[in-house]
Amino acid sequence: MSTIEDVARLAGLSRTTVSRVINNHPYVSEDKKKRVKFAMNTLGFVPNSAARRLRKQRTETVAVLVPRVTNPFFSRLIESLEIFASDHKYKLIICQTRYLPEKELEYLELLSTKQVDGIILCSLQNKWSIVEPYLQHGPIVMCNEYTDEAHIPMVKFNQAEGAYVATKHLLEQGHRRLLFCSGSDKSSMIVQHRKKGFLHAVSEHKEQVDSVEFVEDAYDMEDGCRVFRDLLDTKENPTAIFAGGDEVAAGIILEAKRHQWSIPEQLAVIGFDNQLLSEIMEPTITTVCQPVDQMAKKVIELMMEKIRTKTYKKQEVYEFELELMIKGSTVKHTTVLA
Repeated sequence: MSTIEDVARLAGLSRTTVSRVINNHPYVSEDKKKRVKFAMNTLGFVPNSAARRLRKQRTETVAVLVPRVTNPFFSRLIESLEIFASDHKYKLIICQTRYLPEKELEYLELLSTKQVDGIILCSLQNKWSIVEPYLQHGPIVMCNEYTDEAHIPMVKFNQAEGAYVATKHLLEQGHRRLLFCSGSDKSSMIVQHRKKGFLHAVSEHKEQVDSVEFVEDAYDMEDGCRVFRDLLDTKENPTAIFAGGDEVAAGIILEAKRHQWSIPEQLAVIGFDNQLLSEIMEPTITTVCQPVDQMAKKVIELMMEKIRTKTYKKQEVYEFELELMIKGSTVKHTTVLA
């Protein structure tokens, strides 16, 4: 078992400085704090007070890390997770990372200080090699987001197939100029797989496609409005947009209508998540439905199993299929395509 001296040695600092960091002393530089925390995580060191407090007992609490609690998809997911966790007499702590790597690490500390029994990771802002040391302290289950590098349970949706079916629908409606709209794809496997599905559909219909464009960093309605305003400056406007979420799709539609565009006659729009927003918009938004309740149930089952068995480092991948809900933003007559 690692000691405070081991932490000091690895951090290249004195035992006194390490003690000050552990006890939140105000006069310690941020650089030294980072060095100490890195050494503690690497060595699996837990301060004695926390270790004694919870060494043999459970907190019956799990932390859920999401990028934005205001995103209706994550709000719905959190609600479902709480319901299923409650069935096991467990509570949830909701942690919003705001897509910031440092916030993600801050909340992962809840596991190393034994304040929670496990962590549900709904997005991944750091490289997996940075997150992996926290497995020394308890289970991490990845939910929604995923990475091939992690040897932990992962519950995800078939994003590539969902994007493929949605794009194929646009192409079957005769659209020749397409825009793929997403968040950042630098680290998100979700975005990368949706783009893969999108391009797969485009490649199958390449004879009829005139142009394909890509826009990143679109997350909410305001971003959707910006996306539409930006496309007005292009020489040839797209006739169909694959949006990364219903919020973005709604923003695109609202801004298009402000400019007197007709949806879907002049511009077809597909969203993602099948949020309530997709039903109350005019026109209603064609969207890809994700079975959130099924995902939440499986995530909680896996978390309870890992807490009980204490076998954390094992890759188990569970994937759910998606469904395209065809509504008014792509066709005038609405139907459901299974």
